[in-house]
Amino acid sequence: MSSEDGEGSSYEWLSSCCNEEQNAFLFLYLLYYIAVLLIGETIFAKPMRLLATAIHELSHAIACWLTCGQVLNLEVYETEAGITRYIGGWRCFIACAGYLGEGFFGGWFVVLSGGRKTATAAAIGLMLALLFSLCYKPNRVLVCITIFYLILTIAVVVVEWFYFTPCLTYLILGYGVFLGTFAELDIFNHLILHSVPSSDSYSIYEESGQSMCCLPRCVGISWLIVAIVFQLFSLYVALILMSEECEHQGWMQCLLHSDLELKFDKFEVWPDDWEWKIGD
Repeated sequence: MSSEDGEGSSYEWLSSCCNEEQNAFLFLYLLYYIAVLLIGETIFAKPMRLLATAIHELSHAIACWLTCGQVLNLEVYETEAGITRYIGGWRCFIACAGYLGEGFFGGWFVVLSGGRKTATAAAIGLMLALLFSLCYKPNRVLVCITIFYLILTIAVVVVEWFYFTPCLTYLILGYGVFLGTFAELDIFNHLILHSVPSSDSYSIYEESGQSMCCLPRCVGISWLIVAIVFQLFSLYVALILMSEECEHQGWMQCLLHSDLELKFDKFEVWPDDWEWKIGD
């Protein structure tokens, strides 16, 4: 089998797609994703799983406020379960917000991780959200989670701006990948493989009047698709914002007028000039 210049053209799309910053971003994203799959269920990832639970409950609370409800208290337990007690609001929307909010904020962190200032904004937003949760009768575990991530995030912000860069972007990207991936894994394990009456998807089933169109597992499957879309879209947007043509443009201008594309039309799985030679 022989090829003259087909091999070079076969991989031309790789160099046209990604600059050095984008390559580093993709490498770290993949590294974090593999780490979640390898250690996500071990004791080493427990702090991140507890953060995911806290974001899950905060998402319920945000949905409650958006629908004019009142949040009574937020709790996170050592078993990685959590509860948001509230009155009023739109129950269907509030139930959807937990897992989908977890995936949404994971994707949002991925997008903001691409720049120093945006990563700092994401860090400040996370710290304020955790501090705000302390206003709603948190239990001991949620207080410990808040203190731990406040210390960690503030320390990395200080190192980023006064001693060494980049490090905050790596942390925020890690938060985004872990949250987004945990959302997908939790939906699959808790709503699709198993379905219990206390789950969020079962709440949707009850709100629909136990309609066959809203079976708990069907709801879980739809949420899993949305969570995956959140991650893929955030990955694509982050790559656009890190492209060379967006270096001196605003976000909206860059997203609306960017020409970034994966040029798969230049990728030849089977170049035309390859020839099989048997029995040489």
